[in-house]
Amino acid sequence: DVQLQASGGGLVQSGGSLRLSCTASGFTFDDLIIGWFRQAPGKEPEGVSCISQSEGGARYADSVKGRFTISTDNAKKTMYLQMNKIKPEDTAKYFCAADLTFCTVLSGVLRAARRGSSYWGQGTQVTVSS
Repeated sequence: DVQLQASGGGLVQSGGSLRLSCTASGFTFDDLIIGWFRQAPGKEPEGVSCISQSEGGARYADSVKGRFTISTDNAKKTMYLQMNKIKPEDTAKYFCAADLTFCTVLSGVLRAARRGSSYWGQGTQVTVSS
C-alpha cells in the first residue's frame, strides 16, 4: 500500500514547540521533492517548507522562516517538521507531500506544484492557544 502517514499534531501553547512526522510506505523519498503545506479554516492552502532530496537546500515561507525546520530520515522513510516559537496564526491542518514537480519561494511565498502521481498525507491538526 502506497501512502504517507502524518502525525504529531495537537494542541500547543503559543511560543511552544511541536514536531510533525510523515512516514512513507510503499516508496522512498530518494530523489524526490518533498514538503509540508497547511490550510487554516476558511483560508487557501499555504506552502510551508520543502526540500529536494537530490539537491538539498530547504526552502521556507517567510511566515515560518527561522522558526520551522524540515528534515528527513531516509532510513526511516520519514520527514519531519520541527516547529518552534509557534504562533496562534500557525493553527492549521498540516499536510505532507512527496514527488512534487518543483518548489521555490517567490516574494516570501512558497510555491510548489504536484503531478498526478504525487503523494499526499491525510493531514494532522495543529492548534495553537494564545
